Amino acid sequence: MTDKYAVIGHPISHSKSPLIHQAFAAQTQQDISYQAIEAPLDGFKATIERLVQEGYKGCNVTVPFKFEAFQLCKQLTGRAQAAQAVNTLFFRDGQVLGDNTDGAGLLTDIEQNLQCKLLFKKVLLMGAGGAAHGVIWQLFNAGATITVANRTLEKAQQMVSEFAPYGTVCASSYAALAGKKFDVVVNATSSSLTDELPPLPDGLFAPNALAYDMMYGKQTPFLKFAAAQGAARLADGLGMLVEQAAEAFCKWREVRPDTAPVIASLRP
Repeated sequence: MTDKYAVIGHPISHSKSPLIHQAFAAQTQQDISYQAIEAPLDGFKATIERLVQEGYKGCNVTVPFKFEAFQLCKQLTGRAQAAQAVNTLFFRDGQVLGDNTDGAGLLTDIEQNLQCKLLFKKVLLMGAGGAAHGVIWQLFNAGATITVANRTLEKAQQMVSEFAPYGTVCASSYAALAGKKFDVVVNATSSSLTDELPPLPDGLFAPNALAYDMMYGKQTPFLKFAAAQGAARLADGLGMLVEQAAEAFCKWREVRPDTAPVIASLRP
């Protein structure tokens, strides 16, 4: 019997997740179906309840429902609890269980695919929403020194406050970044969706710096800015997208797919 999975968001028509998971299923000989489902902005919980009733085994969650998914779960993995956001759901015995694979996906893409080890690196994480929450603990655990910058400083301060007992993570306004340099700059804001650029000062990129935009599929204003500012390497979020999907697939199906050919197939 074919096991059913889905990705839920609003909007969702642009999602590559069905292609990715279908490729994983073919590669690992797993009998699954996987579709994109657009939930109304006020209908996420009802959509999940319907999928549970229809016998789905799990789903991925994307913008703007990751915080709502976190609130919906009866049980959470440690990394989902740390992130306070959920992007992967498991349906078992009528219960909704939550995980967050975003941080693992980003870390795998940066450290393995891009060969950029984060230990002792100075990392600027732009944004304090669901995307940033999903990855900050993984970056921290990799040994990076992290600065979180956000248009609303209070949101950045709130996000980093939980790190106070553990190590060095600080909050900053964009203006206060002037004169500072970073080895890795990660854009976890939604600015690239609207072709906007956060108000970054010049001179942010250290020698050999990596500029990483979680948005994929186009040359974003942030990546254009980074290139003009002399960033040594530029990367979009396609690798992270595939790697976080592989992590979810592995948790669902207990087999890890090979991501390299899938990433290559999705590149234009």
